[in-house]
Amino acid sequence: MAKILEKEQLSDDVYRFVVEAPLIAEERRAGQFIILQTDLESGERIPLTIADANKEKGTITLIFQAIGKSTIDLAQFKVGDSIPVLTGPLGSPTHIENFGHAVCICGGIGTAPMYPIAQALKNAGNKVTIIIGARRKDLIIMEKEMREVADCIIICTDDGSYGRKCLVTEPLKEICEGEKPNFAIAIGPPIMMKFCAETTRPYGVKTFASLNSIMVDGTGMCGCCRVTVGGSVKFVCVDGPEFDAHLVDWENMLKRMGTYKLREALAKERALEKLKECKC
Repeated sequence: MAKILEKEQLSDDVYRFVVEAPLIAEERRAGQFIILQTDLESGERIPLTIADANKEKGTITLIFQAIGKSTIDLAQFKVGDSIPVLTGPLGSPTHIENFGHAVCICGGIGTAPMYPIAQALKNAGNKVTIIIGARRKDLIIMEKEMREVADCIIICTDDGSYGRKCLVTEPLKEICEGEKPNFAIAIGPPIMMKFCAETTRPYGVKTFASLNSIMVDGTGMCGCCRVTVGGSVKFVCVDGPEFDAHLVDWENMLKRMGTYKLREALAKERALEKLKECKC
């Protein structure tokens, strides 16, 4: 049981929980995730990247988007409630070293899992440039925290309501053409990460991407997170979640991401109907 100590709504459907989890806070490293269940009887196992941790207080921070049944259920938890199952840290940590100039590209909710990575890169002595993209201004999260870590930060919005009106690949290309970075990492929608990889490829910039969005049970047993990287089959939850973005078979991953779309939509619809009934 993991007690919720803080709850904050960051945007329409994005929430921040600070959870009591001293052992995880002690052991976690940048890039790792936890598995939780909202219900012991019927709740599915869902992976969430650890957005931050405080060893002294024994807490971890989880930031998630209430976009499916389980995350909608999780969003109903209140301060003082306990999450029935929370285990971790899981997954391979991000490889951190002093690369020189590191660029972190975040798309939407991907800013949350990028935060500890950007922190670790900065602590290792890197110059850190952070590019954050979202559809509009109110969907930008963790800007304050990222500004405290970054040497340079660039905000992009699709509608131009904040920062630059462009996709994240535009400033990424400009950086590659100027002071070419030594390392890049992208976290966000798969299509965004794919085009980040294609942007850095001609410049020979080592680029990694976190494929956490395809994970399901987090142990490698279900096989749902199977991806092809450099011609070899990998399981994101146990071999990753980060891989060389230039070697990922993005077309195969995008196709696999749609496997359960219908079932996910039906489950979400039932969850919203149940929520509506409870509020009535």
